[in-house]
Amino acid sequence: MRTPAKILLAGTLVATAPFAAATSHAQSPVLNEQIQLGDLFSSQILNVEEVTDQTVGVATSTANSFDARVDGGDLDVISYQESGGAVGSQVTANVAVSSGASTSLSSNASGNLGDAAVYAGALTAVTTQVSRGGTIAAVGQYEGENAEAGDIASSVQALGNSQGFSVSAAVSGVRASQYNSADISADGGGVVGYVDNTAMFSAAAAANNITSAAGYGSSERMILDQNNESGLVQAAQFTAFGNAYVTQTSATASGNNISAGNEGALLDMTALQQNQAYVRAQAESSGYQFGSGTASAYGVGNSLLAGQLGEEVVLDVEQLNIAGGVEAIAAYTGHEGYDAHASAMAMGNAATGYACSECDGRMSVNNRQTNDADVAATGTVTVTGSARSAIGAANAVGNTASYYVTRPQE
Repeated sequence: MRTPAKILLAGTLVATAPFAAATSHAQSPVLNEQIQLGDLFSSQILNVEEVTDQTVGVATSTANSFDARVDGGDLDVISYQESGGAVGSQVTANVAVSSGASTSLSSNASGNLGDAAVYAGALTAVTTQVSRGGTIAAVGQYEGENAEAGDIASSVQALGNSQGFSVSAAVSGVRASQYNSADISADGGGVVGYVDNTAMFSAAAAANNITSAAGYGSSERMILDQNNESGLVQAAQFTAFGNAYVTQTSATASGNNISAGNEGALLDMTALQQNQAYVRAQAESSGYQFGSGTASAYGVGNSLLAGQLGEEVVLDVEQLNIAGGVEAIAAYTGHEGYDAHASAMAMGNAATGYACSECDGRMSVNNRQTNDADVAATGTVTVTGSARSAIGAANAVGNTASYYVTRPQE
């Protein structure tokens, strides 16, 4: 496994900036260097007896954040971000009687966040993100055993590194590198007596994440490198409801993730993803009386999606998942109600690419996947009384790749 050395913002990076092109637009060079070595922690506690309207709680901790945008010009970015301390966030709602018609809880902990965007111009970027040291952890909890609520939306998210690129009516050439050795953890839960409408509890954890969006008339060229050497990437949600109409409890955990979309002439991507962490997604829920109850868990070592609603997609993809293993656990238990669901999906490596056939689309793909880790998916549905349906699914996959040229869905 390769551990990238610290890259200083010097001439070497400038020289390797990919796909740079001379244009007549105004030039905006941006040089960013951020290093955060101390610990960060945020906490929001809500002690609620009874409210009628809304209850909102947000906790956010971010080691480094960077955003650069240009409208009608060219943007040239060189960015280095490094996080070395622990990062934590926690939201807790203690509810005695009611949290109101709407309840929103959000806990977010991140190592490095970066975004670069251009409209009607050209984007060139070389970005490096390094997250190491302490644990990056997000925690969220709703405590209302005897309480009632209308709608509940509770989310916890933990990220080691996340880099975004966006262009519209523009072209981009980017090179992005991400390295993570910090353990990543997103843990949430809820205990609620009565939910009148919907309750959605979600947990998401990712060591490295890259997203790219290119609007109509845009083209992209990307070289992407993700390396996760942490011990653990975990997302978990545990919920219990006395009486609830519709509930969804979900957990998503990934070592490395890339998602790119394009609506122009070309999407050209070279990507290397390496994961050696133990990746675990666990979602468990119960309802004594329930309308619809769902628990879903998704865990993946390396994941890549490249979608082209234009003419051509060119992909050179290599995914390596080793050592730690991938596990997804989903369980739903209900006593009396209608529909009980549980689904668990665990994959070592997953890659998907597509082009638009109605745009005279074509694709050129070089795909290499290696999984040398255990992969396990466990789903459980239990109905102790009576219900209309009990539906469960568990899928474990070592390597999966789907590449196709098709008509876009309306």
